[in-house]
Formats: sequence, C-alpha cells, structure tokens
Amino acid sequence: MTEDGEVPMPEALPHWDYQTDLLLRRAVSVDLDRARSQTGLPSDAPLMLSVVWTATGSSLSGPAQHVRLSGIGTRSAEIDIRLPGADLGGLLLLDTALALAERRPLARPSSPRRAGSLLWSDRESLRLQGDAPQFPMAVIDFARTSFPEGAAWHLQINGGLENATMGSLLLLVNEKNTVTASAFEHAHRPRPVDRVVLSAVYADVARLMIEHALADDEFTEESDFPDGSLGATLSSLFDQLFPGQSVTDVRLRRRQSPALFASDLQAAVRIFEAP
Repeated sequence: MTEDGEVPMPEALPHWDYQTDLLLRRAVSVDLDRARSQTGLPSDAPLMLSVVWTATGSSLSGPAQHVRLSGIGTRSAEIDIRLPGADLGGLLLLDTALALAERRPLARPSSPRRAGSLLWSDRESLRLQGDAPQFPMAVIDFARTSFPEGAAWHLQINGGLENATMGSLLLLVNEKNTVTASAFEHAHRPRPVDRVVLSAVYADVARLMIEHALADDEFTEESDFPDGSLGATLSSLFDQLFPGQSVTDVRLRRRQSPALFASDLQAAVRIFEAP
C-alpha cells in the first residue's frame, strides 16, 4: 500500500530507505473443509493462519498477526502489516502459514496432533533497495556533538567484522545542512537535486566502508562471516564494486596508489549517474 493507494507487491522497491515504513496487506482464502480432510483432521478442528516477517538486512523478525479459523467452508482473511523502516533492510520475507490451533491428544497417528503443526505455508519476498545507504541513519544537529558543525554527514563504524551490521553502522545527517537532510527526507521519491546528493553520500559511504574493510587484515576472500554481520555486508559491497578482483590486489592498489584507488571506487559506484 502506498500514498497513491493499494498496488501489487513488486519484486523490489528501488527508492526505499530506512525512514520509510511499510504497510502491507496479505489476503488469503482458506478452504477449511479441504484443509482438514487432506491432513486427516476432524471437521471441527480449529486452525490458525499466521504471518511472520523477516528482514535479512537487520536480522530482525517477528509475528505480523494471527487469525483463528473455525467453522466450515471457505474463509477469507486480510492481514494488515505495518513495519517500521528502521527494523528492515535487505530482503524482506513474508511467511504465511496455516497450522493446527489446538493440541489434539486423541488424534490418529497419521494426523497432526500438536498445536502449531504446519499444514501449509507460502513465502513472498520484497527486495528493499534504493539510493539511500541500507543501514540505520539519524538526522541530528551536529552543533550538539563533537562533529564539525559544517559537515553534512558522518558515518560511524563500530565493532568487529563478526558483529551485526545493524549495530555496527550508523549514518548521521546534519539537520542544519538542509540540502542533505531534505534529500534523505525525499529518498523514497527523490527530486533531481536529491539524487545528486544521495549519490554523493552513497559514494562517500561506500569509500569509507571499503577502506574500513581493507584496513582489517581479517578481511580476505577466504573469510566466512555470519549472515547479517558487518563482515558479510562489507564482503557483499566489495564483490559488488570490484567484481572479479581479489581483496589482496585492491588492498595493494590502495596502499601504493591511493589516488588511483579513489578514482576506481568513484567509477565503481557510478557517481552522479542516473539510475
């Protein structure tokens, strides 16, 4: 659902950012009689329809809603899901499941008996991507911090490569820099000037992240970082920007020719190019 009304869920949201909450609606029709007969359940067995969301970028998940289904015939349910943008990122997974609602101690051995026994499931996915960096951000007054008042943004990188990305990265935007703050405010539907600003921020953030990775000797091709970790995020960004190139070669180029490395990175992020 958007400000223009309901639209079918696309494969991706090209201009999504962490300041944009999502409002989704899952419509499901369940033939209760058929579901029970095909799973060996009696005609009065209560069922439960549930939707659970998972965001790979934040490693967060949670239940969206549970709907108890009883009676006979076909039942339809519409489940509205509102998800805060700050909890999301990466690939958003929506898992819908039909399960047994109550324990049945006297059930036949071949039929479900435990509450929560899965009868049917379905998964939808939505790729969250955009011009804004894909990690948490905050708009603050730099005059109240130790950061230079004239700076437009600052990227904080904390923790080791094994730490979760969501707790390791934070982009701070100076609210007094109205051009930059406004660009992020309109990131879901950027104007031409917003695209230029967001492209510059993305290029700078990508540079800082790649330099952070290359400065850590534990960052290599052979490293196996956990999903959702800072190391995995940096590895994914490195592969995206330097496909087919080794970490060793890029690290050496940065040390021997930092100016050339900066130009290579500028070209890799395609700075100021229209999407």
